Amino acid sequence: MLIQFDFKNYKSFRDETTLDLSATNITEFSERVEKVNGEKILPVAAIYGANASGKSNVYSAFAFMSKYVLNSFNYGDDRKEYDEVRPSPFLFDSKSEAEDTTFEVYFTLPKDQSEYVYNYGFCLGIEGVTEEWLNYRVANSEKSKTIFYRDKDTLDLSGISKKSRDNIKIALEQQVLVASLGAKLKINECKMVRDWFKENEFADFGNAVSNFFLSRMLPSGFVEDASVQDDVVNFFSSFDDQIKGFEVNKIPSPDNDKAERYTIDALHKKLNSEELAKIPLSSESAGTLKMFALYSELQSVLKKGSILFVDELNARLHPLLVRNIILTFYNPKVNVNNAQLIFTTHDTWQLSNQLLRRDEIWFTEKDKNGVSTLYSLVDFVDEKGTRIRKDESYEKNYLLGKYGAIPTLNNIGLLEEN
Repeated sequence: MLIQFDFKNYKSFRDETTLDLSATNITEFSERVEKVNGEKILPVAAIYGANASGKSNVYSAFAFMSKYVLNSFNYGDDRKEYDEVRPSPFLFDSKSEAEDTTFEVYFTLPKDQSEYVYNYGFCLGIEGVTEEWLNYRVANSEKSKTIFYRDKDTLDLSGISKKSRDNIKIALEQQVLVASLGAKLKINECKMVRDWFKENEFADFGNAVSNFFLSRMLPSGFVEDASVQDDVVNFFSSFDDQIKGFEVNKIPSPDNDKAERYTIDALHKKLNSEELAKIPLSSESAGTLKMFALYSELQSVLKKGSILFVDELNARLHPLLVRNIILTFYNPKVNVNNAQLIFTTHDTWQLSNQLLRRDEIWFTEKDKNGVSTLYSLVDFVDEKGTRIRKDESYEKNYLLGKYGAIPTLNNIGLLEEN
């Protein structure tokens, strides 16, 4: 489970920023808190904020870190490729523009018998990796042990076997992470880090291109396994009981084209008839297509006990559907492996003390200098120095601007008469 994600100097976030999923000592919904390896961890985090306040940059920062861990061994031979993937620092400050970008996570592994808490992070600069570290500590201990550490002058691989150390020293390049290279070399300590990131799922429904491709991704085994199709139908029945099944037909491929293509029809029951009407899946509503896209990610993270990070979860979905998805992660009978949901949204209908804990609610706000900040409702102190009570109307007070993180509105001049 993710305990904490820290990042600094990434896009609109100039200063050190923390998304903390460790539970605070508050009383509401205490049964939701998962106790894992000595840590009290939350299953859900919801991020609110105005347009262009930085919500999507929190998503982007975690997605970037994951992608770099998975792919950095590809960048060592080509400096131009590294320049293309290098993270964008905060550009409205000449000092931060030249500084490194930092990413760090604290996490636990699913079903880990050793009960370790791991801390992994790295810094990226103009030339490549300037610092990288992997530490661990046992449950309920404050003292950490180093597995590896590197900076410009040091390469400490003391927590890795000697044979593996030699292989890393020979092959490591400046743009390549030890975790990424070590996983490629089948070093267990590095594979553990790489695999933790690999199991997480991302869905960017705020991006039109990503949304297009996500809505056309088929669940694993959907084409050939009728039971998978039945599972999808059961999933759909939670919000649309009109879909009774699917019909999949293979399309003949042109000569020398090995790509397999299929047509998929959703089967709907006709009025006053036992017959089923066929509707191309692509003709279903945008909301149905989004739920189809979410099915694979939901099934995957619930099975693996990993993280689903969704940008714009509320887009094209009814608030009750969003609520139902959130409740899935709260349900111990369904979420048996401690999967987590992190999402950005504008949907204030979910901003309720009947649904979310105060430490599960986060806000992003951008100041006049273009610097974004991320803060939790549980830590928010009003102008009188008072913390937010659990019986407040979160939605009402948020829209009134009590917690910040809302847009500053002026009249839209285009609509005014000359």
